[in-house]
Amino acid sequence: MAATPATTFLKAKKIAFDLLEYDHDPRAEAYGLEAAEKLGLDPGSVFKTLVVTDGAKAHALALVPVARKLGLPLAARALGWKRAEMGDKADAQRLTGYVLGGISPFGTKRPLPVVADATLMLTERICVSGGRRGLEIRIAPADLVAALTAVVAPIAVD
Repeated sequence: MAATPATTFLKAKKIAFDLLEYDHDPRAEAYGLEAAEKLGLDPGSVFKTLVVTDGAKAHALALVPVARKLGLPLAARALGWKRAEMGDKADAQRLTGYVLGGISPFGTKRPLPVVADATLMLTERICVSGGRRGLEIRIAPADLVAALTAVVAPIAVD
């Protein structure tokens, strides 16, 4: 298993995590749901990493369960912004250093603020992308929050 910036980041901080691998189907469009399904995980414990912007220069990462959507006004409030919108694909890849479907909140090219949906704290272990499609990191929510100095707030909507 080749290291990714995400695994290197966690090892450097001495944070315990497990790696879960699956065969990614290049035709899959919902990467997080694919991960949950192929790994037999509850979609409520698998979080996608989204890049958001304030519409000007600020960017952040938002973590929400894969079966839910990001409430942009909720994310803006949690980040202390007036508004939030989805970052474009090119910015997401440039700022994180990861490809879409493999964006991890750990080891991003540029450090970004992180806001995570409050449901993250309801599970003993959660999964986030490990830095490439087909690789998930399973970690204790408290360790994720501490490592990323993440804000925890209700930001997911159905």
